[in-house]
Amino acid sequence: MESTNRNLNKLNIFLASPRGFCAGVDRAVEIVKKTIEKFGTPVYVRHEIVHNKHVVEDLKNIGTIFVTELDEIEDKTRPVIFSAHGVSKKVVETAKFKNLFYIDATCPLVSKVHREAEQLHKQGYNIFLIGHKNHPEVIGTMGQLDNNQITLIQSKNDVSNISLKNENDKYAYITQTTLSIDDTREIIDALKEKIPTIKAPIKEDICYATTNRQGAVKFIAQKCDLFLIIGSPNSSNSLRLVEVAKKNGCENSMLLHDGVAFPKEDIMQSNNLGISSGASAPEILIQNLIKEITKLREVKIEEISTAVENVTFKLPSNLQ
Repeated sequence: MESTNRNLNKLNIFLASPRGFCAGVDRAVEIVKKTIEKFGTPVYVRHEIVHNKHVVEDLKNIGTIFVTELDEIEDKTRPVIFSAHGVSKKVVETAKFKNLFYIDATCPLVSKVHREAEQLHKQGYNIFLIGHKNHPEVIGTMGQLDNNQITLIQSKNDVSNISLKNENDKYAYITQTTLSIDDTREIIDALKEKIPTIKAPIKEDICYATTNRQGAVKFIAQKCDLFLIIGSPNSSNSLRLVEVAKKNGCENSMLLHDGVAFPKEDIMQSNNLGISSGASAPEILIQNLIKEITKLREVKIEEISTAVENVTFKLPSNLQ
């Protein structure tokens, strides 16, 4: 192996920045830790606090119990935390009905979209939500209003199937926060073509972290013959990073997680490797990946920064 390493060219690694944890994920994880610190264990969390197995396992190890629904909570006197993706109004009402002590770890940028939906509804708008069906964030956002009053749009094809009943009706759109910027722009353009008067959010709903991580990957991808994104298969923003890398010059781009084999052969054949991670992936996973790569190849690492992030979100008042 040593002689093979010497015979190979040095592997150029382009490390995307920003990458990994965003302010919303940082806040959600800190909420769980602070709740345990203040109220002891166990602490319940409805759904994965963020979409990353390593984060979930670390929190389990310090006394967190993850449940799918509130009915699964055995000790109703213990705190329950809602995940960063947000929940429907029905979940909040159920928690109140059961007299549960709940703490909301919904990302403030997701909460912003929830408030937009409520305000648009009060103003008489028909609302379209651009997003992915069955994603927890989409379920939570659609659940801000009763009786399917938000219409989900997943593609340009969905736009062409929209039936406009009354030309005097008012229409508006909101979006999931973790979408592909380019794909979403295409859907928005199709909506504007179909409904020229459609109301857009005052400030774009796709969050700063999604925008920045996609921007960094987009910039680096054209330099690379291999791109590795660390993230969970149920992480929307991680999956979008793989798509962005492929669309911008690096066809051999893949998601790395516990369920897939380490791509040794791809790494051995690569000259220029891009690396990034989704917004719920801890930095230790990036460092561990680089350690594994250095066992195979000599490397030259260049960190490429396309944006500087200094966003932070306050914790709930009862945890400060």
